Amino acid sequence: MAMTGGISEVKGFQNSIEFDDLARFAISEHNKKANANLEFGKVVNVKRQVVSGTMHYITLEAADGGQKKVYEAKVWDKPWENFKEVQEFNLVGNA
Repeated sequence: MAMTGGISEVKGFQNSIEFDDLARFAISEHNKKANANLEFGKVVNVKRQVVSGTMHYITLEAADGGQKKVYEAKVWDKPWENFKEVQEFNLVGNA
């Protein structure tokens, strides 16, 4: 059970449509802001924090010009308000 304010590991994130969609959203927003062309690969890890909504910490693989790289995205989600926002999107390194 998630504790309010605490960050917890998410088990069973592999092949999850919810987390794939959040990762794709983060990549799409990053591509718009950075005029980039990253292509989604897969979700590598997920953590979450219960705040006013949920803060998702997603480690993902994306292709940048054919080269696989690892990124960390921080996505704030409040589905009852139809609100989703990328707080951070950072390159971690090569996959």
